[in-house]
Amino acid sequence: MTFDMMIVFGLLGLAVILFVFDLLRVDLVGMLMMVLLPLTGVVSPEEAVAGLSSNAVVSIIAVMILGAGLNKTGVMNSVAAYIIKVAGRSETRIMLIISSTVSVISSFMQNIGAAALFLPATMRISRELNIAASKILMPMGFAAITGGCLTLVGSSPLIMLNDLMGGWWANNSDAVHGEPFVPLGLLSVTPIGLALLAGVLAYFTFFGRKLLPDDACSLDEDCMDKRLEEIYGHDVGHSYEVQVPVTAASATLGELELRPLYHLTVIGIAKEGGREKDLAPMRDSRIDPGDSLWVMSSNRNIREAAKELSWSIKSEHDIFSKENSIEESGVVEGVVIPQSNLSNHSMEELRFRELFHVNPLAIVRGEELIMEEINITKLKQGDTILLQGKWPQFRLLQQKMDVVFIEEIRGEELKPDRIWCAVFFLLLSLVLALGFKVKLSIALLTGALGMILTRIIPADRAYEAVDWRTVFLLSGLIPLGTAFENTGAAAYLANTLMDSIGVPGPLLLMLVISLLTAFFSLVASNVGAAVLMVPLAMNMAAGIGSNPVVAAMVVGLSASNTFILPTHQVNALIMRPGGYKTKDYMKTGIGVTIMYTFILVGCLGLFYTI
Repeated sequence: MTFDMMIVFGLLGLAVILFVFDLLRVDLVGMLMMVLLPLTGVVSPEEAVAGLSSNAVVSIIAVMILGAGLNKTGVMNSVAAYIIKVAGRSETRIMLIISSTVSVISSFMQNIGAAALFLPATMRISRELNIAASKILMPMGFAAITGGCLTLVGSSPLIMLNDLMGGWWANNSDAVHGEPFVPLGLLSVTPIGLALLAGVLAYFTFFGRKLLPDDACSLDEDCMDKRLEEIYGHDVGHSYEVQVPVTAASATLGELELRPLYHLTVIGIAKEGGREKDLAPMRDSRIDPGDSLWVMSSNRNIREAAKELSWSIKSEHDIFSKENSIEESGVVEGVVIPQSNLSNHSMEELRFRELFHVNPLAIVRGEELIMEEINITKLKQGDTILLQGKWPQFRLLQQKMDVVFIEEIRGEELKPDRIWCAVFFLLLSLVLALGFKVKLSIALLTGALGMILTRIIPADRAYEAVDWRTVFLLSGLIPLGTAFENTGAAAYLANTLMDSIGVPGPLLLMLVISLLTAFFSLVASNVGAAVLMVPLAMNMAAGIGSNPVVAAMVVGLSASNTFILPTHQVNALIMRPGGYKTKDYMKTGIGVTIMYTFILVGCLGLFYTI
């Protein structure tokens, strides 16, 4: 072992420790590797920053912009609506449909592209149905990775496989007794790929999702609701949906006096099972027997009101699930500015609900929180108004009234008239990559640039759409893989292990090859693992009289067995939106890795001659 190898193993150990114990944010771990590797001399400065311009990283940037453009036109809303229509509200069915669809797409395009394109739709579904995104994103990501094993063009190692095997065959004709090399066909790996995909989906259906975390909302990740909850949560509370009994008497909101009695705000009334909805009810709005109400209240107050009025509190939003989605509506703070046209007027006089369809929840004046009779309270300069409503209504209010919102208004204005233009640029990217063999990063950049130039998405918004944490995580891990290969550390580890097992049987050899390839794919890159392991595996197989083609196939398939760490591009992509930590990948991924390995080795005897 050389000194450079020792440095590489040391830096690898440092990265793993930082990942596992969350001692440093993952993107900072990537940047740390990008700095330490050239400082120790194991890679050149050019190699250390090469990850920033790598095909994988540029592809991720481009596909995030493409996804933002599709989201801007409402394409992903349509996809999400269709999935909800097919799957209903079942978390398991939604997970299976999304994961299966992404796996099929990733069988003919890069898995990172398939996962990134479905990410906006998945996030929208999770918000609309109040399902934790963390319960869906990791199954989707693992299915995208596994879906790359369905065809010979689904992942980079499998795309390279015939060329790598052909090169070995030409130089080792004696080992194969002069037999001609027969390349693998497009669907040669499909039987094993289907078995692997079925195993991954079954794992998450019956067991794996229980290991996944619930959604966590943190202050530093654009979570406005968390901050508002800390300020107003004990008084204003949360959103609930309740059912009015059919035996209740009909009454107006004013007659029920819900705000003075319970500090409860009705922000929506649904009649006839949701066919008729009022999202900014007035004092004279009538609540009839059998109506569903959407209310803002503290937990204590809603339970007190429900007990006295015989309401039933639903476990989750049903009729108002779409309106309650963070993509559709939310709660914001507005400040009455100096010389405002709001000053010395009440919201009732200004017809806030009638004209702007927003619901006042509270007024903050100095240290005082006003929740009673807020509609008739005269507003003063410096008052903070807590409002609930749909995002377009807040923009309208901002244009018409002298109020400044503390937070940026969410919910981009969609451009449904540009939907076919956005679809065209997506299809253009796919046609260039699949039909004309244009490099994936260039093909995707073409589509992304098209969306910007045609003003589907502004240039500034395109930059905002890129998750730079993911970019720097991958950019830092790529030179670590380069160092692992260039210093000979990978070859040293592989040769040492092969020497220690002696002359194994065919199945044991395939198991060792699979595990070695999976390890190198985790710590280096799946392409680097394939380049290193294919010749080594074929030599070992020929040495014991086993089929070298099957050994190479094991390498190509095992290069996708990368579930334990967030080092694969797909795992890195879903890490932040899913709120995952490295320990979540380890806890969930160990089971998938073991199952994947045994399904792969077990299928060899069924479908191939080894």
